[in-house]
Amino acid sequence: MKLIELISKGIIVGVIAISPVAFGADCSKTSVGFTPINDLGTGSYLGFQGGLYPGGSNVRPGNHESAGLTIARSIAPMSGNGSPDPNGKYVLLSIGMSNANQEFDVFLPDANADPAKDPDLVIVNGAQGGATAIDWSNASNAVWSEAMQKLSQQNVSASQVVVVWAKLANSASGQTPDSYRADLQENAEAVLNVLHDKFPNLKLAYLSSRIYAGYATSSLNPEPYAYESGFVVKQAIEKQLSGNAALNFDPANGTVNTPWLSWGPYLWADGLTPRSDGLVWNCSDLRADDGTHPSDAGMRKVASMLLDFFKTDATAKEWFLANPGAPADTIAPAPPENLTVEQ
Repeated sequence: MKLIELISKGIIVGVIAISPVAFGADCSKTSVGFTPINDLGTGSYLGFQGGLYPGGSNVRPGNHESAGLTIARSIAPMSGNGSPDPNGKYVLLSIGMSNANQEFDVFLPDANADPAKDPDLVIVNGAQGGATAIDWSNASNAVWSEAMQKLSQQNVSASQVVVVWAKLANSASGQTPDSYRADLQENAEAVLNVLHDKFPNLKLAYLSSRIYAGYATSSLNPEPYAYESGFVVKQAIEKQLSGNAALNFDPANGTVNTPWLSWGPYLWADGLTPRSDGLVWNCSDLRADDGTHPSDAGMRKVASMLLDFFKTDATAKEWFLANPGAPADTIAPAPPENLTVEQ
């Protein structure tokens, strides 16, 4: 028998009995009772106030919005060495773990096929299976050389990366939610510093947390770890807004250590309990073998949310669209069925 067969059947190895590994999604866990951060408002969870931004708001503060717009409007094609070049390119790069890799893989061809996308924009999926926030926080880790290779395969360079979408997580196995959240916070903020060092022309970073994991049956990253990863994103952004030097993006305020930060699409909803915008996560949206990774339907759902965000967010559409000033009714929205309960 192969080792995996011995493990899965609980065969005794030496004097240690290895219990059978539990696989499969538990479709009965249709809710965990948490309120999505964007619906929590001024309410709180474990002392953390709701809202994607301070004060229970889901709207970027005005001065941060203005700064982001100014930066976004400065983005233009560059040569491989980062010099302005009207015949050059600029890059949107993703980083993160397996979920991010799978979701971005579906988003990428949809975005490239969209006639509204700026033709000078090159989209590269740098996210990788098994690549944890711990890995990304280490500038010498092999995940970075793999990301650089993916850029090279698309005939672009690190100097042309101007925007990053990041979705980060660690393995939750053996950690309490509190220790996991604290470690992920430290790792995520370190990743933002590494991003600044790796990509000299990086200007903007959009952050997303994880999708619903209530159906998960493994200890890899179940609830409440997935839900609480949203507060890690929220805290990192709020630290930048409050003037934290380690997360400074504005040269007028001192040494620049990170790009300008913003929420990307917020992806979490409480299973089959509809979010205020109708978003739900059906069991069929997660893989049947683990309830943690998105199924084809789940990947499609995230991809639609990403495309809709980049085409409609005030700062993102400035660099994503060829004509960001076009009337909104000329930009096709994400398919509405991706945000509703399956019939």
